[in-house]
Amino acid sequence: MTIVVTGATGRFGRRVVERLLERGVPAGQVRAVGRDPERLAVLAAHGVETARVDYDVPLSLDPAFAGADAVLFVSSSALGDARTAQHGNVVEAAKRTGVPWLLYTSIVRADTVDTVLTPGHRATEELIRASGLRHTFLRNTLYTEEQVSSILQAAARGEILAGWGEGGIASATIGDLAEGTAVVLLQGARDAVLELTGDRAWNGYDLAAAATQLLGRPIVYSPRTTDEMEIELGIEHVGPEAAAFRVALDGDIRNGAFGHATHTLSSLLGRPTTPLVEGLRAALPRDLPQTPSTIR
Repeated sequence: MTIVVTGATGRFGRRVVERLLERGVPAGQVRAVGRDPERLAVLAAHGVETARVDYDVPLSLDPAFAGADAVLFVSSSALGDARTAQHGNVVEAAKRTGVPWLLYTSIVRADTVDTVLTPGHRATEELIRASGLRHTFLRNTLYTEEQVSSILQAAARGEILAGWGEGGIASATIGDLAEGTAVVLLQGARDAVLELTGDRAWNGYDLAAAATQLLGRPIVYSPRTTDEMEIELGIEHVGPEAAAFRVALDGDIRNGAFGHATHTLSSLLGRPTTPLVEGLRAALPRDLPQTPSTIR
C-alpha cells in the first residue's frame, strides 16, 4: 500500500505523515510530497519516500501520484482564482494517474454555509465529484493554533480584540485533525463526508478566560464592530487584502458559521478532542511575555 500525502512540508501534512508512522505504517509505504526540499529531506531521513511537487506545475504531480493507493490532497494556501486553478491541476493529475481514492481537506459545512473560506472548497468538492474519483471529504474546522496571535496580543495589551460578537468556534488542534486523518486513511472510509471539529465551541469570553489562565493575570475580551475592527487593523498596518479577509472571517464567526460542534473527530480519535487551553499551551512560544501592560 502506498499513501501519498501532499502539502507534507506544511504543518498539517507533516503531522499526518508523523501520525501514520506512529500508527505503524511502514515508512516505505508513505510518500510525502511538497514544495520545500529542506523539509522533505527531514522526512526522508525517517525513511519516507519524498517528491517535490508544485500545484502550479501539473507535470510534477503525475510521478508523485503514480502507483498510489490513496492520495491525501491538502488544500492550497492560495486564495481565489489561484487556488481554484491549483486544485484543478491536482484533480486532473489524480484522474490521469488513476488514483483509486482521493481524500480532500475541505472546510466545515462547505455545502451549506457561506463564508469567506467556502467558495474555493465548495468548487473543489464539485470538481472532485464530477471527476468520478472515489473520494472522501475531510471538512476541517479552524485550527486552535490560529489563536496564538490572540494570546500574544493579550500578553502585550491585556485584552483580546475581535469582531466575533458572541459567536463561537468549535476549533481543533492541528495534531488532533492530523491524527483523525491518519485514522481515516487506515480505516478506508471512502465515499464519506466527515465534519471534523472540536467537541465544544468556545467564544471570545472563553478565549479571554483561557488567556487569563495561561498568562497568570486578568485578560478581557473586547468585542468590536466591523468598522472598529477595520480601524484596529489599519493601526496595526495590516495590508488591505489581509484586513478584508480578517474582517470577513470575524463576521462569519459572529454569524455562527464555525460554532457547530460534532463528535466525529473525537470518535475517530477514541478520546475527547484537546481542550482550548491545552491546545494553546502546547502551541505558545516558551518565552511568552508575562509583564502586565495598560489596557487601552
